[in-house]
Amino acid sequence: MSLDIFWFLPTSGDTRYLGESASGRSVTNEYLRQVAVAADTLGYDGILIPTGSGCVDPWVTAASIAPVTRKLKLLVAVRTALTRPAAAARMAATLDQALHGRLLINVVAGGDAAELAADGIFLDHDARYAEAGEFLTIWRQLLAGETVNFDGKYHQIRDGKNYFPPVQKPYPGVYFGGSSPAAHELAAEQVDAYLSWGEPPAAVAEKIADVRERAARHGRSVRFGVRLHVIVRETSDEAWAAAERLISHLDDETIAKVQQRYASMDSEGQRRMAALHGGRRDRLEVSPNLWAGVGLVRGGAGTALVGDPQTVAARLKEYADLGVDTFVLSGYPHLEEAFRFAELVFPLLPGKEHTVSGAQVITGGPFDASTVRTKVAA
Repeated sequence: MSLDIFWFLPTSGDTRYLGESASGRSVTNEYLRQVAVAADTLGYDGILIPTGSGCVDPWVTAASIAPVTRKLKLLVAVRTALTRPAAAARMAATLDQALHGRLLINVVAGGDAAELAADGIFLDHDARYAEAGEFLTIWRQLLAGETVNFDGKYHQIRDGKNYFPPVQKPYPGVYFGGSSPAAHELAAEQVDAYLSWGEPPAAVAEKIADVRERAARHGRSVRFGVRLHVIVRETSDEAWAAAERLISHLDDETIAKVQQRYASMDSEGQRRMAALHGGRRDRLEVSPNLWAGVGLVRGGAGTALVGDPQTVAARLKEYADLGVDTFVLSGYPHLEEAFRFAELVFPLLPGKEHTVSGAQVITGGPFDASTVRTKVAA
């Protein structure tokens, strides 16, 4: 089975070390284009463009990288309560036309209540998912070409119509993640692909089973994916050393403050991420080669697969065996790690092309082509 491997666009900034350091990279459109072009050239299937008050706008960012990518699907995150379904439908249709059918949508309903309040959203946990359900009902019908009349608790529309259809029929694919019962029910009713953060395989299997059962009750089927970081090196020792370096600038006080902040959130997914490690450095390998160090200070996806290429590929296969067909990956810094993962792991994954040639001797000199560029069999 061929796997879809997506990369991640760091629209809130990038770094070589988590925490306070001099290694941070500011968000510029030029850098984001570099990451997107690298992912496109290397053969990643798509790239996730996140949303949040700490991120640059995902729609504008997607439009800016559309002209410099060729095959890459753009998975654009949409916080439903921030816009109206009709406007979002026009935006999606227009962008899908510009991308010639390469747009995907990642629906974001949950998150941090304090951050949402700063954006003018004052909905409790379950209400956020109810709102997203109404939004998607209208959005999908509009993009499918229907005339929509809807009178809900959060959204109303009368004789709504989208006049400029998307390339993809009936609409661009909808991705979504969430760990609460309300989130699972929304996934079962409305979305095409459910994304779990990188929990241990047994926990992911339970979530898949629940969403799959709920979807069956609605007469639907759902695809599944996992959102993970990756730290892959040529040897296992090198990979684990890189993991330790990533958090080497963190002090215990910073970790405690961040974990206290996460504990105040009503996100079930964030609670599950924090429970994996409890804020302790000595509890970071939460499953074989699944390391929770990123989650000490990063909200959202907080786990990474760590190891040599063969080990990381084997761990990905464990998730694939559960029914996962999509992985949304990232690594710090995102530009360099996009190359590293593609060069080391793509050759071990079904359906992925090799990104480097093993039939050449390359030294970087100007006369390689006439001397040692091609290996000669002994």
